Amino acid sequence: MRSLAVFAVPLALALGALAFTSTDRARAEEKAEKEKPPALVPVDVNMHDFMEGMFQAPYRRLKVALAAEPKDAAGWKAVRSDALILAEGSNLLLTRLPKADAELWSKHSVASRDSGVQLLKAAKAKDYPTARKAYEAMLGHCNACHKKFEDGKHILAP
Repeated sequence: MRSLAVFAVPLALALGALAFTSTDRARAEEKAEKEKPPALVPVDVNMHDFMEGMFQAPYRRLKVALAAEPKDAAGWKAVRSDALILAEGSNLLLTRLPKADAELWSKHSVASRDSGVQLLKAAKAKDYPTARKAYEAMLGHCNACHKKFEDGKHILAP
């Protein structure tokens, strides 16, 4: 009987530890599931409305703001703001891939975003020649996409 107890006690302890570990694992998995970031889901609007709503106003403001070097800190701040809006808007384009030529769409979106980031950095440094160059590069990427996906409509002029 005593030999049975020698085996029973460690077995009971092992089973208890296993049950405790399984419960902890299940709780940890449940907690991780609850803490997952929400899915990125695009707002349900057509592409024309998305482009117009996200990009048209900052593009128009930048066109005016970068026609000549901004004169003061407020002018550069406005350029930084619109550059950020356009760069992040380009990130959002990656959530709206077309059925055909998605790889090319992504390439143009990333290039537009990267040019927007360069514009943002140049505006922060108050470097007009670099800002202007980045702005024109960004528009070039936008226009390349418009030529492919909009049959050449909505071409943007710097």
